[in-house]
Amino acid sequence: MKTPAPHPSQDPPRAAETETERLDRLLHAAAAPLFGSLSPVSLSLAAADWAWHLGVSPGRQMELAALAARLWQDTLTQRDSVSEGAGAADDDPRFRHEAWAQWPFSQMRAGFRNAEAFWREASRVPGMTAHHANMTEFFARQWLGVMAPANWLATNPVVLRDAIESGGAHLAQGARHWLADVTGVAEPDQGATEAKYVVGRDVAVTPGAVVYRNHLIELIRYDPQTPQVHPEPVLVIPSWIMKYYILDLSPHNSMVRYLVSQGHTVYMLSWRNPDASDAELTLDDYLRMGVLDALQAVGQHSGPGTEVHAMGYCLGGTLLAIAAAAIARKGGVRGARALPPLATLTLLAAQTDFSEPGELGLFIDESQIGYLDNITRGQGYLSGSQMAGSFQFLHSRDLVWTRRMREYLMGEREQPNDLMAWNADTTRMPARMHHEYLTSLYLHNALATSTYRVEGRTVSLGDIRQPVFMVGTERDHISPWRSVYKLHHLCDAEITFALCSGGHNAGIISEPGHANRRYRMATRPAHGDWVEADEWARNATPCEGSWWTAWQAWLAARSGPRQPARRTARAARLSEAPGTYVLQRYAET
Repeated sequence: MKTPAPHPSQDPPRAAETETERLDRLLHAAAAPLFGSLSPVSLSLAAADWAWHLGVSPGRQMELAALAARLWQDTLTQRDSVSEGAGAADDDPRFRHEAWAQWPFSQMRAGFRNAEAFWREASRVPGMTAHHANMTEFFARQWLGVMAPANWLATNPVVLRDAIESGGAHLAQGARHWLADVTGVAEPDQGATEAKYVVGRDVAVTPGAVVYRNHLIELIRYDPQTPQVHPEPVLVIPSWIMKYYILDLSPHNSMVRYLVSQGHTVYMLSWRNPDASDAELTLDDYLRMGVLDALQAVGQHSGPGTEVHAMGYCLGGTLLAIAAAAIARKGGVRGARALPPLATLTLLAAQTDFSEPGELGLFIDESQIGYLDNITRGQGYLSGSQMAGSFQFLHSRDLVWTRRMREYLMGEREQPNDLMAWNADTTRMPARMHHEYLTSLYLHNALATSTYRVEGRTVSLGDIRQPVFMVGTERDHISPWRSVYKLHHLCDAEITFALCSGGHNAGIISEPGHANRRYRMATRPAHGDWVEADEWARNATPCEGSWWTAWQAWLAARSGPRQPARRTARAARLSEAPGTYVLQRYAET
């Protein structure tokens, strides 16, 4: 199939930059590394909001002083820990070892937990904006995370015991790990470790072929693995901020391989990793060249009248919901007559209402978006390393401090796995599209308020009529499950919601046979009554095992009788899977 030229952007390009604007932009971009790409103005406004309101509230000051005194007294009287929640019962995994129950470490633990309790209360002062109060609490927690006794040799009994038992050998090994990370000089066995997961050899190995390509995507059709298949293909839309093979990792935990083994024909969209020349690509371009072009190509390959099961993950699910609403509205979208009808929608950890986006929303306000615009305008994109910095803030305890403690103080280099290798395979976002999705979705919540525009006309999620399967994960800091759940009040279609254990990625990659997996699931019929999220969670049916099996059964029940499978014709195979776009890598500066 001929590769079409990129669509022109629907909106006019941004105005040319003036010299004074360029001066401001260069200054802000130069300062970005000093503040972790966070707006210093936004951080200062939150601190000032807290300080001013606390300064004019003597009553609140007295309350906090009394609280501090009580907590200090509790810390001083703490001896060998027999208190509730200590040791193995501690809800913080850093302090669950039995050594933390002995003095003086029990007192250090108690002091730290009391400091956390103080700042949970002290970060909120009447009169502050909710955004600034949340920012104050979050960054107070970050600072406490740095100072946690578990992070330091002299105050961590587990590390001290390990240092003694190893005769200092583990400390020496940790020092070598630290030196390698600081200098960037790999350790002797590090190269071999990094080569354990190669795209197309170890991960992304499910057989298939690229059957369509445009400027922004490659569309992979996977070869059938069963003699007969359901007639409705499954089109998968991953997020553009990740490489698609999160859904095709090693063979044992590949969602794609599981689906084809169950008799489904699967198409996967692989996003191009943009460079500076793509700076002016818009969110509409991603919708047209991504979802709509892929859907049209699936229809051409599948034959007239074939319905499609469409699935989107994270922001890919958000974009799919936009596309489904645009197709369903009166008049549809341009070229809609060439699009196959959607049989069902599946949204994995995908928000459609961004009014409560969780901790990620702390990094999104007018000041922060303006600051990011200054960073991306010069280079033309937001780099993977710049994105990773924000996500590390959300899980700093696990991704930074606990990891560094084990690597530098105990000499235990974290053993890589396929998910970690995928996470290090970073992608970029075009500058303009990045601005538009933050502004339209996060800042203005346009999709949930039916003010989001496609081709100049608004779309409404209320127009969606297809059955919907949604998945949320219990520990998701990127797409909190209660936020994902909000589609229930935006759409009257039948919705089956599954809440599974794990986080944003590990909860989704939950293959059958994976130990300690569970989920809860319930279906609201079309036009059913609204049920508040926590009430839903109390009443939903608990299930052991992987939610994949429940989803596959849901798809099969909404599919036609199986028919003989057919492989992709040789002439239609532009290249073999995993294609070329997934292999694009750029040096990050």
